Amino acid sequence: MIFNKDTAKKTAEFLLQIKAIKLQPNNPFTWASGWKSPIYCDNRITLSHHSTRTYIREQLAHAVTNNFGQPDVIAGVATGAISHGILVAQELGLPFVYVRPEPKTHGRKNQIEGHLENGQTVVVIEDLISTGGSSLKAVKALEKVGCNVKGMVAIFTYGFDISVENFKNAKCDLVTLSNYENLIEQAMDIGYVSNKEVDALKKWRTAPDKW
Repeated sequence: MIFNKDTAKKTAEFLLQIKAIKLQPNNPFTWASGWKSPIYCDNRITLSHHSTRTYIREQLAHAVTNNFGQPDVIAGVATGAISHGILVAQELGLPFVYVRPEPKTHGRKNQIEGHLENGQTVVVIEDLISTGGSSLKAVKALEKVGCNVKGMVAIFTYGFDISVENFKNAKCDLVTLSNYENLIEQAMDIGYVSNKEVDALKKWRTAPDKW
């Protein structure tokens, strides 16, 4: 679910404004998965823009406390959400850890970097949700070491059916600042895309793997 409608609209406005999200229905991107996509989202760009970075930090922190209360620890998913997670932890005055996709193969062979104690409550910060697979790996890693994961807060989600199903199966509550529907709505409001392009964007959203 989105945090609230006003935040969803404002977040989408910021992401479009700084070109963290690009919409190119007539010149699609190719994702690492091989999917052709009319949209590309790179939320790391928000870190280079003070007003956007500040707004996202504040709204992520509000989303954490409003939906999950005050956790013991904030965790970021490597690598895209490490910086945002640190900003949220700083905003809330909380400890921070981050979770790698897999344990390191050398040294201490850690998958989770930072100090955690058994039974601590954790909220996970993520920058982008596509299928949810990599994000939920972080949740499982935290649960494996005895943490109580209260839920996840992310900047943006495509809202694919598979991600909804994955989070449901993992029994992990997800809250996002904005989503695909609000992004398209905002893009239409500011004349960023034409009606024809909107049709293509909506069609892609229903079957991205076949687009």
